[in-house]
Amino acid sequence: MNIRFPIFDSARRTADKFRFSIFKRQSHVANGQSNHGDVLGLIAGEGRLPFLVAAGAKHAGLRVICIGLRDNAEPSLADEVDVFYKVALARPGAWIRKLRKHSVRRTIMVGRVAKGQLFTPWRILRYLPDWRAFRTYYWRLRGKPKLNDSLLCALADELASGGIVLENSTMYCKEHMASEGVMTEHHMSASIESDIEFGWDIVKKLCELDIGQAIAVKEKEVIAVEATEGTAAMVERAGQICKSGGWTLIKTSRPNQDMRFDVPCIGTDTIRSLAKNGGKCVVVEAGKTIIIDKPETIKLANQLGIIIVGR
Repeated sequence: MNIRFPIFDSARRTADKFRFSIFKRQSHVANGQSNHGDVLGLIAGEGRLPFLVAAGAKHAGLRVICIGLRDNAEPSLADEVDVFYKVALARPGAWIRKLRKHSVRRTIMVGRVAKGQLFTPWRILRYLPDWRAFRTYYWRLRGKPKLNDSLLCALADELASGGIVLENSTMYCKEHMASEGVMTEHHMSASIESDIEFGWDIVKKLCELDIGQAIAVKEKEVIAVEATEGTAAMVERAGQICKSGGWTLIKTSRPNQDMRFDVPCIGTDTIRSLAKNGGKCVVVEAGKTIIIDKPETIKLANQLGIIIVGR
């Protein structure tokens, strides 16, 4: 007589499922597959750069899970990724939970977020930061200056503590990196070359101090310096100060630039603003600056008579 006990049958089925799941995972590893290898997280701020990264990652065969920072990320970015979440700026805990829900580990963080948002009145009530944001700002940065590099490194450490590892932000848009030499049809005059030699070390020193990454120069005189307001506002200010035009914008990376975040960028908006405000030339650091939509930006610069130089 064959006597069956339901409880034992249930336990046997559970054990069989467990053995199958272990076998399945081992098969994936044996075939070179990974739970994390086919998916990329994207933490997106404002501008075109998140679109370029998403397109590059998709072209590489990755699923893209995007955290769009509220009031910063473009809504149309949702059409370019596999999964899109709109998440508050000061809630990195929510970023981590939503990314881990899709087994994300490797993540890229790109796009503009105006640092001026940190200085708005009643900022705590406006952004309602979570405990991870408080820990980042008041514990990881305790006793440290709230400079861009320090703040972003602290944020990267906090994300890593939750299992989200920030990667080189340029790895899926290498074709848009600045190359060395003159990239446009128009060439530099002797006075522009002299201004570049004069201003290069100055802007490098500003980057070292984490004040800004750009200056405007004419006739070996610094016209404007970038700070918290960003390059776009500085270009407009340079145009107001130097009515005669013909000045040069020099924009560089930081010494030992961390390529995970805040890599210098220029694009078509930069070129239009230079032309409008009397700028004649823009100099960027080759291999460490992203030229957003590079072919279109160079074409526009040729049309408007702006020189683009990689140094």
